Amino acid sequence: MNKIILIGNLTRDPELKSTPMGKMVCSFDIAVNSRNRQQTVQYFHIDAWGPLGENCKRYLSKGRKVFVSGPVSARTYQVSTGDTRVSLDVTADDVEFLSPREEPAGYAQQSNYYPAPSVQSSGDMTPVETDDLPF
Repeated sequence: MNKIILIGNLTRDPELKSTPMGKMVCSFDIAVNSRNRQQTVQYFHIDAWGPLGENCKRYLSKGRKVFVSGPVSARTYQVSTGDTRVSLDVTADDVEFLSPREEPAGYAQQSNYYPAPSVQSSGDMTPVETDDLPF
């Protein structure tokens, strides 16, 4: 089984392209922070195909936090200086958007469906006895 699970932030805006056969693919890169003493960062190239890729292009942008899972492969390439580099590529089976969605300015005031919540002061709260809780 070849499957990796990552949580990271986009390092650039996603790019949506079409293959000659008409399939859509969205490509983006993420940075994943390690939890060791040296605080290193690893970079992964992500390809999301079809409707998943179209949603990634629609809702993601640089800096957003995402969960990605799918098979990983290593690819080597040479840069202009002649050095050989390695890229870790993931074909996304699942992408979950972890950053909250940005809403346009004035969204709460213009929408009848999502009114701005009312804020109550602590004086309006009623104390609850723990004996009244069902759990």
